[in-house]
Amino acid sequence: MTRYDNDVERTFLALPPAQGRGFAQTWWGRAWLKALEDAAMDTAQVKTGRRLARAGAVGAVSVRPGRITAVVQDRDRTAHRADVLLEQLSDTQWDHFVDMAIERSGHVAALLDRDMPPHLVEDAAAAGIDLLPGMGDLEPECDCGAWDHCGHTAALCYQVARLLDQDPFVLLLMRGRAENAVLDALQTHGSAPAEEVASRTEGVDAAEAYAVGQVLPPLPAPPGLRVGPGVPPSLETEVAPPPGVDPSDLAFLASRTAAEAHRLLAEALRSGHGRQAVGPEPTVAQDAVRLAAGDPGPGMLDRLGEGSGRTPEELAVAVRAWRLGGAAALSVLEEGWAVEGDTLARARAALESAWEEDERPSLRARANRWTVVGAPHQLRLDPDGRWWPYRREHGRWVPVGGAARDPATALASAALATGDEP
Repeated sequence: MTRYDNDVERTFLALPPAQGRGFAQTWWGRAWLKALEDAAMDTAQVKTGRRLARAGAVGAVSVRPGRITAVVQDRDRTAHRADVLLEQLSDTQWDHFVDMAIERSGHVAALLDRDMPPHLVEDAAAAGIDLLPGMGDLEPECDCGAWDHCGHTAALCYQVARLLDQDPFVLLLMRGRAENAVLDALQTHGSAPAEEVASRTEGVDAAEAYAVGQVLPPLPAPPGLRVGPGVPPSLETEVAPPPGVDPSDLAFLASRTAAEAHRLLAEALRSGHGRQAVGPEPTVAQDAVRLAAGDPGPGMLDRLGEGSGRTPEELAVAVRAWRLGGAAALSVLEEGWAVEGDTLARARAALESAWEEDERPSLRARANRWTVVGAPHQLRLDPDGRWWPYRREHGRWVPVGGAARDPATALASAALATGDEP
């Protein structure tokens, strides 16, 4: 709550303890604290002040031009009067500030909305007006006798940061003008009332917005991930669809798009995602298999096969691979590659060590594929060193399990899929 004592002083009742939250959520509040933390000679005193403010040890805060005051209690309940002084702007500087704000209506609108955008501060600085304090601008005075910032003056600054978050006019009052005086000046000097000016919006130059990046707050926490993708709106209407448009196909595409967006978001929110390389965009042929794996209707399934150049049988096998391992498994199914050099040496070593000598199957190698001699089983190696199990069915090699680092494990899964011995 706030009580107005007169036109040039405001008294803020003591705030409750700041448990479970930090100080200075706005960028200008952070800039205020940066001026304190950069200038204080004793960082231990700054930390003490933060603890006192968090514990609710700061009493009512009086704000007037050039000075803020509060009584701060030590941990032993000893009370100290703490003051922090800030230089006031001159009358000439205030005139320049008003003229500058009137020139850009967005400045006035922001102030009326209790906001202080970076470009307002930048424009003021360009006009020779430093609204926010810099290093050494916050001058401490405390009856504890400290010559520099003590825990009491630091606590006062932390508490004022919370007040600045709520209302940037507190800073303007410290600089010498009350809220009513500022708004009256804007109305008097401007060609329109402040309310009318505030109703107009104006863009912000990108260079100005980025100019104060060192005091901008951190990015907000990532959004929480829902359990599953959202449900697209129903397309059932009383209006007949245009020729060639199947509402059920559109509904299917919308549903699969939502599912893919949910998967991509889950990957983006996973720890360490920002340090991973960006994978290639899926090809049209790959995306057709992804959609086919979502069980579309017969008509769309035929179109996906035709559009990707696959027969119905080839599309069915491709879908089987996709469900086992996505794009990586599909690549192993449809693309062969020459295994050479160190990669070939590692593959041979893995095959040699996977079985005892008397149990090792006879394998015939061709490119990245090792076929068991005399059995309908095959191992395929991917570029990441993983082995994929395959089985020959109706004259075609088809995947029968997920990838494994151990070739013996992969081959065993191929045999178990049909009850054979590897």
